[in-house]
Amino acid sequence: MATTAQLFEEPFDADEYIERLAWRTPGGGSKGGAEGFDPKKLLEEFENHIEELKQLDERIQRKVEKLEQQCHREAKEFAHKVQELQRSNQIKEAADIIQKLHLIAQELPFDRFADVKAKIASKYHDLERQLIQEFTAAQRRGEIGRMREVAAVLLHFKVRCVEQRVNKQVGEVFSSPEMVMAKLIQNIFENKLQAHVRETLETRPTELEQYLKNLYDLYTRTTALAAKLTEFNLGSDKHTFLSKLIKSIFSTYLDSYIDMEQQYLQTRSASILQRYYDSKNHQKRPLGTGSIQELKERIRQRTNLPLGPSIDTHGETFLSQEVVVNLLQETRHAFQRCHKLSDPADLPKNAYSIFLLLVEHLCVDHIDYALEIGLSAIPSADAKTANLYFLDVVQQANTIFHLFDKQFNDHLMPLISSSPKLTECLQKKKEVIEQMEVKLDTGIDRTLNCMIGQMKHILATEQKKTDFRPEDENNVMIQYTTACSKVCAYVSKQVERVRRSMDGKNVDTVLTELGVRFHRLIHEHLQQFSYNYMGGMLAICDVAEYRRCAKDFRVSLVLQLFDTLHALCNLLVVAPDNLKQVCSGEQLTNLDRNLLHAFVQLRADYRSARLGRHFS
Repeated sequence: MATTAQLFEEPFDADEYIERLAWRTPGGGSKGGAEGFDPKKLLEEFENHIEELKQLDERIQRKVEKLEQQCHREAKEFAHKVQELQRSNQIKEAADIIQKLHLIAQELPFDRFADVKAKIASKYHDLERQLIQEFTAAQRRGEIGRMREVAAVLLHFKVRCVEQRVNKQVGEVFSSPEMVMAKLIQNIFENKLQAHVRETLETRPTELEQYLKNLYDLYTRTTALAAKLTEFNLGSDKHTFLSKLIKSIFSTYLDSYIDMEQQYLQTRSASILQRYYDSKNHQKRPLGTGSIQELKERIRQRTNLPLGPSIDTHGETFLSQEVVVNLLQETRHAFQRCHKLSDPADLPKNAYSIFLLLVEHLCVDHIDYALEIGLSAIPSADAKTANLYFLDVVQQANTIFHLFDKQFNDHLMPLISSSPKLTECLQKKKEVIEQMEVKLDTGIDRTLNCMIGQMKHILATEQKKTDFRPEDENNVMIQYTTACSKVCAYVSKQVERVRRSMDGKNVDTVLTELGVRFHRLIHEHLQQFSYNYMGGMLAICDVAEYRRCAKDFRVSLVLQLFDTLHALCNLLVVAPDNLKQVCSGEQLTNLDRNLLHAFVQLRADYRSARLGRHFS
């Protein structure tokens, strides 16, 4: 489980933080739908985390105060250095320092740093004014080189100063200001900006992740600058002019962008997965190798044949919240970069390639692998004991499906919604989910078989033939048999477990199937015994208890089945003369007469009371 500190490795997102907390908190509402919601547990978890956040805030506040004091000292030192640089006519160095100071000052609290902020702002505007005056003087002297030098320094100041003052000065000084401004901007882009981009992306040694972040950041800031520059008088075709400048700087990097994005996602996703399996000291098993063991497992998954022991995973689902969140987060960032850095014509294709990598690593390498391991770990139906942890796999897989679907809709759909790739993406998503649902259904089916197998085992070991044919019919004091009591206790636990593991309509679907199989088991079990009168009464009591247990399913069909079984058990004790009338009663009249006859044949007095005549 991640600590609060680990959650701050990325910029803090309150919604994501709460999602993670609710996801991993039992009773947080993400597991088992409304039935699994436990407000008390969730409140306790929130209170604990709020307290932890308060403590973290106090530590951060102490660091902030310490840094503020350091900033106060350094600001004074920088201001003094700026004055010295100005006196020695080092215009450029002073501009670098004052620009950094100005940015820092924006972050300082006003109440404690008002004096320092005012001095920095004053120096900032003084230097800005001096640079504009120097640019004008250089123009009058015809010193083009000096004009470029000063303009390059001015670019480091807020765009507003260039916008409001340089543009105005150029308009006043030159006869064709749009040509001058266009040339000035072109020189800045093709020299200063291009050199900065090249130095950042090519010269500095960086990992692929940082390279992609730098490219995204540089391109975003450059396009934002170009958008601002459209307010300048650059001629009638200024948008095309600026687009060409941007393309001349970034075209080489953008052409190779998607290949680098795919390479990074491939490596990063594999690393996330490997780190998780290493933490579990787990060596991933090769799946689909075609070996004899693989064939056995495939057959065992689809049948109940005992082809050897199942794999013991010690209850580990091999599904991780942190792995899922990290993979989705990496993909979300990739979609953001793809949106900004892709040519509009290539955007749908590039977005689809990123989606395929998510499918490969999240759906195939992580979820599908966990399902395969989970299926291999399900014991056979005749196992004496069974750890039915596959329902935990189902629970976590359902939650992951919701997160996967949310990212598909929130981050992929906007990039492909108006392109032919939409159909391809939707089809791929449908295929992936259907393949996983087949494995989930197979695992649930085999898990239900195991549950029924456990009930059979309880009945076989606990139910005695003498339970329903006691020798002393006057001394039967129990309300229901031990076997019935233990089966009902087991069933109640499994019903609750299904509710925790499923959500929505899946709960009713699985409980309906379990209830029908439970009824069939009890129905067949009761037909194995012979009943005297008191034994029949005890069978009725057992079925009444089974019916009470069936109410926990909250499925009308299951309750109806046990109501009918209860009515059938009345045939074991009804007086012979009333048998025909009871068989024609409301609950039994529509049943097959062979079924009614089969139950009557279980009576110890069937032959002596000649009960068969009622069915001839």
